[in-house]
Amino acid sequence: MSRIQEILRKAEREGGVHRTRALTVDPPATALADTPVGTRGAEPPIVSRAEPPPVSLPAGIMAPPLAPPAAAREVTGGIDHRLVAALAPQSLAAEQYRSLRTRLARSENGRAVRAIIVTSPNKGDGKTLTAANLALTMAQEFQQRVLLVDGDLRRPAIHRLFGIAETPGLSDVLMGGASIDDALVTVRDHRLTVLPSGIIPMHPAELLGSATMRRVLDMLRTRFDRILIDMPPIAPLADVTIASAVADGVLMIVRAGVTPKPAIERALSGLDLSKVLGLVLNDAGQSSTAYRYDGYGYVAG
Repeated sequence: MSRIQEILRKAEREGGVHRTRALTVDPPATALADTPVGTRGAEPPIVSRAEPPPVSLPAGIMAPPLAPPAAAREVTGGIDHRLVAALAPQSLAAEQYRSLRTRLARSENGRAVRAIIVTSPNKGDGKTLTAANLALTMAQEFQQRVLLVDGDLRRPAIHRLFGIAETPGLSDVLMGGASIDDALVTVRDHRLTVLPSGIIPMHPAELLGSATMRRVLDMLRTRFDRILIDMPPIAPLADVTIASAVADGVLMIVRAGVTPKPAIERALSGLDLSKVLGLVLNDAGQSSTAYRYDGYGYVAG
């Protein structure tokens, strides 16, 4: 039996994720649907440009040229109400993200899985919200340095979720227009660092597959314990396939009742299956009510 068939069959066997009741936050809502979740009137987080300490790079690793670090800036802006891991940490939805965090840690099996790509077969499967909430949950662990990277250089969204500027970001660093220190943003209230996408380049796949991308990621590994990279959907782009060569693992988000099985098979066939950490079933146990989040689980790996 092929590795793809094993993953899909395991997903089918474990796909019956137990149903959880809808959230009762004002208004009651979902973790991964378009309806609001969280508390209204929450204080906006303090967001500032990061000033990480200098680090020594491993032998043979050359850093991209760095401009003098800019003065720290504070950005005022609330984070998106769907980031329940930050705004409703005691909710059932946030608990599901913590469960996913635990399953990922167990899947390492002694190997170092530090840089993880989060993707999906198609758009609309919930990969970006999953990446953001999972990163927030990881950042809540004791003494964990967590970085969330917006690697979707075509339709970036991470900066909108956190209310930060889109530039400077990853593409600016890769093209030599900004330093890492200029591009990193610290969301201080939630102990999370964000690297936004930057300007939208003309050739994103080539940037993601460049030697500079490898060097930048190697540098970031020396600064952070976990790096989550939100990438575009696999179909019909080459971005994920190219970038997965420099990542340690790939987490694929599929949406219950929406993502067709052939699309999952095609997406898996283009990846190195040894790096696939598992499938995450989003919108599991969908109900007929207006609040569509009822369950969420890690279903295969």
